[in-house]
Amino acid sequence: MIESKEQIKRWAGIVAGVREQIGQMIVGQQEAVEQMLWCLLAGGHALLEGIPGLGKTMLVRTAADTLDLAFSRIQFTPDLMPSDITGTNVMQFGTRGETTYQFQPGPIFGNLILADEINRATPKTQSALLEAMQEATVTVGQTTHRLPQPFFVLATQNPIENEGTYPLPEAQLDRFLLKIRALYPTKDELKEIVRRTTAPRTIRAQTTAGAREIAEIREAAKEVLLAEDVLDYAVRLLMATHPEEPGAPEPVSRYVRYGAGPRGIQAIVAVSKVRALMQGRLHVSLSDIRETAAPALRHRLLLTYDALAEGILPDAIVADIIAGLDSNR
Repeated sequence: MIESKEQIKRWAGIVAGVREQIGQMIVGQQEAVEQMLWCLLAGGHALLEGIPGLGKTMLVRTAADTLDLAFSRIQFTPDLMPSDITGTNVMQFGTRGETTYQFQPGPIFGNLILADEINRATPKTQSALLEAMQEATVTVGQTTHRLPQPFFVLATQNPIENEGTYPLPEAQLDRFLLKIRALYPTKDELKEIVRRTTAPRTIRAQTTAGAREIAEIREAAKEVLLAEDVLDYAVRLLMATHPEEPGAPEPVSRYVRYGAGPRGIQAIVAVSKVRALMQGRLHVSLSDIRETAAPALRHRLLLTYDALAEGILPDAIVADIIAGLDSNR
């Protein structure tokens, strides 16, 4: 519960400290770091897309160190089985020959889970992870085991190499709160990466917060006010992604096959509330909606073949929708 402005300032300071510590380890990627924090504090999961070598693993590991959370990495491969993720019952032999079964937890039992190259595992294994993400529980045999809290999954995909992969279906992509892009570093950022990784001194992130602070911020974000006109703006933005809607923008009618579902606007509002709180505000603004729309919708728009052939990205379509809404205000 939000009790005072000082409390809001303290939470904003905690997030700023986490951001600063991550910046000590990660060069650039400010947008990816910010959106990962939005997703973590909103209680969702994120899909991170980027070519190899951009520091995706380091990003999640550093966030775990800064927040004093248990980090676990799962490398997805075609031969990975669901029990390799969730864990399984192991037979134990007693001194008199009796047998019992003891549950051996899998790597999913952590706080920050890196699901590396999730599209390389079979759909059966992908479903085991996505079920755990949705329910925050794992059922083995007839026993249900609760996952530790906070529980945050960041799944990665390589957008270049698609040979031998199993793309996530749209219904499963929809379970990720945000889709985050890891951008290629600039010239100056490449220089700084080389300096840090080849220097004799190793930098380590310091712990600045813990599970208690994350729980506090998550609950406080739900109390952030959402004005009716701001909610109406978000609803009109989402409805504009549907090509069959009257008055749909020309890029949507031409390049979008199916628009975003209800989870799209839920994601926009949830992360907008977190963004507002991180900036010390108790209300969601239109700028929050504009900034969170692209990462919340880019994996929820199913594009046409023309869009794929012409290299049209979902972000450009969302930007056109926002521009049209703003010009009609």
